[in-house]
Amino acid sequence: MAGNRRATRAGGGDPSPLRLIGVAVVLIGLVLVALRLLPGSPFESDVAARWGSVADPAARVTDGATDRSTRSTPAPSPTPSPEPPPLPLRATEVTLDAEGWWSWSLLDTRTGEIAGSANMSETNTTASLIKAWIVADYLRRADEAGRTVSDAKLADATKIIRDSDNTRTQQFYNTLGGEPSIKRLIATCKLTDSSPAADGGWSRTNLSARDTARMGACIADGRAAGPEWTDWLLKEMRLVRGTGDFGIRKAFPAAEQKQIAIKNGWVDRTREQEIHVNCLAIGDGWTMGVMVRYPINLGYEYGMANCEKVAEQLRAAAT
Repeated sequence: MAGNRRATRAGGGDPSPLRLIGVAVVLIGLVLVALRLLPGSPFESDVAARWGSVADPAARVTDGATDRSTRSTPAPSPTPSPEPPPLPLRATEVTLDAEGWWSWSLLDTRTGEIAGSANMSETNTTASLIKAWIVADYLRRADEAGRTVSDAKLADATKIIRDSDNTRTQQFYNTLGGEPSIKRLIATCKLTDSSPAADGGWSRTNLSARDTARMGACIADGRAAGPEWTDWLLKEMRLVRGTGDFGIRKAFPAAEQKQIAIKNGWVDRTREQEIHVNCLAIGDGWTMGVMVRYPINLGYEYGMANCEKVAEQLRAAAT
């Protein structure tokens, strides 16, 4: 019997004290874990709270302003416009060993910048230089009125521009109403220094060197002759020939001269005992005006050469 009792204790009888202690430790551990996970328990773990937080404050979503989906992207910096290529002429201090009065102006038609002599706003009588405007005004007004310019009238306009024909110029000027044409010039080309002649004649129109350059820009950009006739007029002005082919473009190499449109004026004013010589040139990106007047005994070539000398100095400054 004693042997049987020992067998029963060894095989599943009353547990030993060490087993009881082990079981108790495990149960206590499970209870503590359960209490830490139970919301509201004094043993509640703060791990759950930390799950909803972000360590990086910069990434924390607080409102729409910091939401990546609504955050504005800075506008890209504008690409600076490239500098325009240099012109073949550059404003500089011009000196002439010349008698009488002279003035000049250079206009950059790409930027509108204008430079010139200190007296570039003073006027001179235009003589034949104004013919470029008279032809432009005639052609533009014909187009605006829907009139076809006849071949005969175009031939007349060619003679006015290339050969400086005075008779045909007067006919065009009369058709345009005379002085009102000069007033249209001032308004259309935004001239500030110029005025019609006191006697109403085209030859005595008062124009400054600055306004001469502005008139050139007005022809070049199409305001003067209009879209229909601007290219035609510039082509004719590049083909000026004979006595009228002098001045500004003669300061350029022969090959470049063919690309420069011009209209010059020259007249002896016996009443004032002066010769007035004026030069207009229109190049690629620039226009220029030179005006001179001096004692009548010096002859036309004196003024023509001085127009060219001014252009030579502006060319030298650019190179």
